[in-house]
Amino acid sequence: MQFDVEPTTVLGRPALTVRGELDIATAPRLAEAVESQLSQQPQSLVVDLTDTTFLDSSGARQLARIARRAAADGVSLEVVCPRANRPVRLVVDLLELRALVPIVESPSLTDDGVGP
Repeated sequence: MQFDVEPTTVLGRPALTVRGELDIATAPRLAEAVESQLSQQPQSLVVDLTDTTFLDSSGARQLARIARRAAADGVSLEVVCPRANRPVRLVVDLLELRALVPIVESPSLTDDGVGP
């Protein structure tokens, strides 16, 4: 099982690119990476799941926790999960994760999570 969380930037904003399987074994690594980013008090954070190959309920639960934490810190969060990523998008849709997590097709152009 391969997994990587890489700090990057997307459209000039702090981001985490998640690659591989986001599951019970790897969700804590994503949590650590998010904590590291949030400790820098950004205005916004992008979590990019484009290269994520698998998402289980533990990974989905971690995304919900991240959304709650970002909201509590006043950080605008976007979780990028394109429709083309069918395995992950299926789980997002089945669990109705959009009700808890700001899922977007691609990152918005502004810091507040609102497109042009």
